[in-house]
Amino acid sequence: MFTYSQTVDWMFQQLPMYQRVGVDAFKKDLFNIIKLSEHLENPHENFKTVHVAGTNGKGSTSHMLASILQEAGYKVGLYTSPHLIDFRERIKINGNEIPEDEVVTFIHANKEYLEKNNLSFFEMTVGMAFSYFSNEKVDIAVIEVGLGGRLDSTNIIRPLLSVITNIGLDHTNMLGNTLAEIAAEKAGIIKSNTPVVIGEFQEETFPVFKRTAESHSAKILLASSQDIVLKTDLKGDYQNKNSKTAYTAAKELKLLGFTISSKNVTQGLLSVVFNTGLQGRWQQIMDSPKVICDTAHNKEGLNYVITQLERESYKKLHIVLGFVSDKKLEDILSLFPIDADYYFCKPDIPRGLDEDVLHKEASAVGLRGEKFKSVKHAYQAALSRAINKDLIFIGGSTFVVAEILTP
Repeated sequence: MFTYSQTVDWMFQQLPMYQRVGVDAFKKDLFNIIKLSEHLENPHENFKTVHVAGTNGKGSTSHMLASILQEAGYKVGLYTSPHLIDFRERIKINGNEIPEDEVVTFIHANKEYLEKNNLSFFEMTVGMAFSYFSNEKVDIAVIEVGLGGRLDSTNIIRPLLSVITNIGLDHTNMLGNTLAEIAAEKAGIIKSNTPVVIGEFQEETFPVFKRTAESHSAKILLASSQDIVLKTDLKGDYQNKNSKTAYTAAKELKLLGFTISSKNVTQGLLSVVFNTGLQGRWQQIMDSPKVICDTAHNKEGLNYVITQLERESYKKLHIVLGFVSDKKLEDILSLFPIDADYYFCKPDIPRGLDEDVLHKEASAVGLRGEKFKSVKHAYQAALSRAINKDLIFIGGSTFVVAEILTP
């Protein structure tokens, strides 16, 4: 039997993985995951679920809702992606990562089937999560969509509640070129007679959700209409929208029979990091100089982050920046401040955008800086040049942040 590290290496290298290779890993139907679930005896039918989709905020919202449910005393499964440091971050129960031996045992027991049927990395991971949650008899699992919604491998569940945080122009090569087209893909998680929480009102997308909900006789709730101020331990003003979405979802779950008090909601939102171990959302990793990292990686998410940066006080701003190669740089780079020193780098994955390309594109919009062969070299250069009153921001890609947080 493989060791844990050998097992994870096999999962990464043997089969397609969207985070590494991009569009080539995107499946056009749910056939494989349906057959895998049948092979595993349909474990997803053995526990209750909430399904969370969206372009930005779905990870934070999923963690917030899981934290609220934990505070209410439930045994809560949480499935998210991608991970930052360790694969096991994707599959948690009450904030505890799936044990290494569970990962090894699942792959060992099903390896022949996985190979024979050419399962993708994401499909096998979804199967592993559902099997683990079933075996551990969770009360409820919060399931984050990996990509899109309609054709995502998680979309075999019949949730108690669906949640769609917001819609932005990301993954357009797979999901569509307009907000309405992308919304239609995300709306694929809306199920018959199943309430759906929409995080934000957007003129182009809300009619899509409303039509889909009506056609499925699904109650629709708009979180952004809630007149309430909520506090959370997740930093960044952009978390205000996510906390309202989690709050609205918790209120609906209460109507569906869950025992959730106002105190559970308040404490859950204030204890997200402690309860779930979430990292990489406006996370401060050093005080002097102040160093902040954030996993925002598309136009809408980065727009929130840049706005947050503008509210910080510092003598000089240093930005360690890297992207994956399928981003529309012309839409993103113009968001960044010109009066900062940039450290351009390539995340260490096959999809990583070459630092020479990034440097050239950034220079064309007036961003000044140097290029580095690795994220860590770029970060070390920023640290060596920053004084105590400066601010270093690290971002552009989940994978850039992951390399900084990895010990």
